[in-house]
Amino acid sequence: MIHSALFMRSVRSLTALLLVSLASCQTVLEPDPVDLLVDELVLNEPNDVQPVRIGLYNTLRGTASSTIIAGDFTADYIQFNGTFSDNREFGNKQITAANSVVGTLWGALYRTIYVANFILETLPGVAGVPESTRKQVLAEAHFMRAWANFIGTYTYGDIPQVTTTNQAANRNIGRTARATILAAVLADYQAALADLPAVAAGSTNVTTNATYLNKATCQAAMARFYLYQRNWAQAETLAGQVIASGIYALETNYSDVVLKDFTRESILEVGYSLSDDPGTTATSLNNLLVGRREVIPSNQLVTTLVSTEAGTRRETIGFNVQNLRGSDNGWSVRKYGTASEDNNNIVLMRLAEMYLIRAEARAQQGKITGAAGAVADLNVLRTRANAPAIALTAQADVVLAVERERVYELAFEGHRWYDLVRTGRAQAVMSAFSPNWTSRFELWPIPQSEIQQNPALAGKQNPGY
Repeated sequence: MIHSALFMRSVRSLTALLLVSLASCQTVLEPDPVDLLVDELVLNEPNDVQPVRIGLYNTLRGTASSTIIAGDFTADYIQFNGTFSDNREFGNKQITAANSVVGTLWGALYRTIYVANFILETLPGVAGVPESTRKQVLAEAHFMRAWANFIGTYTYGDIPQVTTTNQAANRNIGRTARATILAAVLADYQAALADLPAVAAGSTNVTTNATYLNKATCQAAMARFYLYQRNWAQAETLAGQVIASGIYALETNYSDVVLKDFTRESILEVGYSLSDDPGTTATSLNNLLVGRREVIPSNQLVTTLVSTEAGTRRETIGFNVQNLRGSDNGWSVRKYGTASEDNNNIVLMRLAEMYLIRAEARAQQGKITGAAGAVADLNVLRTRANAPAIALTAQADVVLAVERERVYELAFEGHRWYDLVRTGRAQAVMSAFSPNWTSRFELWPIPQSEIQQNPALAGKQNPGY
């Protein structure tokens, strides 16, 4: 349900978002504390714009870890190793509508949508705001709403389409067909692309480029959108534009992707600092994957990532013999450190994904070999990883090679389940991985609390839950 209690949850202070440069840990942005209740947002004058804008970015940050969990814990990347029932459900493939992470992601997405709606409704009428600022912040709101709805519909299926801040209306709103949601996503992305600022090629402001939205950020998100829509030509074009922009560059060493925040290839990244380390929350990736080790890399994934084909992408995981006992295989994920380390941020998009999107789009169009072929894109990443070059020529073989390359390159960045579902491969792959897998897990359930509190959702749960 899109009820008032959802909107009354606090959008935490973006003192939380102390952005730290790679080399010196110098604070790039440290705004005044902003503790916004989303039903008490204030946007009456120009001085209110920046706090509300920061609140919008903070809601995006609130979606990040749960999105990673959805994308990778639902799939074949993890096995249960702890005590919490939510994680047992993910590990055993017995997900229920009462799973707290299912509700956490839903709530975080709709908080993002609500704040975006507030800005889109209110900012046009605020006098005295410079037009360039107004256009940029409205574009950011369009992007954030699109991003949240895109994740929402590919996670839960048909979802309520919330376009206002009218709480009375939003307390009783039914599900909207995915096609309608996706049409709105595209419209929002197109509106954002028109007015987001451009960044010059060769820009060295790595942290800002990855934190704040620009035209290339939107092009990257749209490349992913068109990939999911199987619009191969548009996916190829947009991914290519991001690659050619000169704003981002692949790191020479894959280990930097694993162990450092704000790398040169980061397109969209949400940051954390010592003052707001999420390590104690139920969805903290470091807590789940490293501290408590509630889930650990599955034996199957370990075999994949330590193979010659993965090359240096094996750095994604690490082995500690002291953890080797019982059903614990001793392996842990290394991508998410603590607040005192330089890798506790969450990367939502990076340049390597653009190469993979373009490779898949090219392969699906029969563009296999040559400088403008799928194999060339895959080998860019394989060269960086010191992995053997691919020399495939059959289209079906290259399409499967892209799937494998996405595992090597993007493990634990939130893609695997979404990839398997969108390509129609989920049932074949997951039924071989777990005897408990059924086709109902191609969607998450609508959270039970929402079914109970929103009359328009009564009796409208996803099949099988």
